[in-house]
Amino acid sequence: MTFLFLVLGFALLVGGGELLVRGAVALSERLGVSPLLIGLTVVGFGTSTPELVTSLQAAAAGAPGIAVGNVVGSNTANILLILGIAALISPVAVTRAAFLRDGGVAALAALAALAVVLSGTLSRPAGAALVLGLVAYIVFAWSRERRGATPEIAEAPATGGPGPLLAMVFALGGIGLTILGARLLVTSAIEIATAWGVSEAVIGVTIVAVGTSLPELVTAVVAARRGQGDIAFGNVVGSNIYNVFGILGVTALAAPIPVPAEIVRLDIWVMLAGTAALVAVAATGWRITRGEGGALLAGYTAYLGWLAYTI
Repeated sequence: MTFLFLVLGFALLVGGGELLVRGAVALSERLGVSPLLIGLTVVGFGTSTPELVTSLQAAAAGAPGIAVGNVVGSNTANILLILGIAALISPVAVTRAAFLRDGGVAALAALAALAVVLSGTLSRPAGAALVLGLVAYIVFAWSRERRGATPEIAEAPATGGPGPLLAMVFALGGIGLTILGARLLVTSAIEIATAWGVSEAVIGVTIVAVGTSLPELVTAVVAARRGQGDIAFGNVVGSNIYNVFGILGVTALAAPIPVPAEIVRLDIWVMLAGTAALVAVAATGWRITRGEGGALLAGYTAYLGWLAYTI
């Protein structure tokens, strides 16, 4: 029964996140908001809602391993697993100017996560600093667009979707489904960890992290199959920025929690190594080849193998 609730929780997270993004984007388009600002705020927050609600639920439930491991594990999976799979399907193109902006911020976010994790506690001052970092990033990216410094910004899709009232229903319904899914997911993950004698941190950086990253996985795979690798890359980088600045920040503000020792010893360093690998493969030729995608995926397999071996 626990596994059934776990799968149901995943399904509700994905479905709720999809409804929330559809509704919020439709509302933003009706208000005439710029495509980039929609991506940075509405879509960025929307696709990160599963991670956010899951971490908040875990913190409230007294499960710091899941709350912190969810973010650290999601960022690792985004790079090594999701981007690796996308590159294997089709080489991922990287726009140099966009990489210099977003790739640099993603690297800074990884270093910020390292600093917070090594401090041993997700404190409210640290959370406030992280959230301010996210606000600064959004303002910076938007100001660059207004000055015309951001290349290849896609035009907003034509508004032919739901009307304002239905869009609001989608958004509110998506929030409700996401909250319910997160509650089922966290409760089931804690029960599995207890039954298997596995730490919550391990469950958090693996099962929960991959589960909450399903929206990013689906987006990256679809984009890669359509030959739009740049979308897959932007999706991963943007998600990692939001996970650290937004999710860790908001979680720390809501409920300061201790950082599990397992994450300090291993998982945060794997995330940092994954970020360094992302920068390396993206900056060499401004594309991620199938061979490099295979190497990223092999790295994630080795990481999971080590976790399984040390349980």
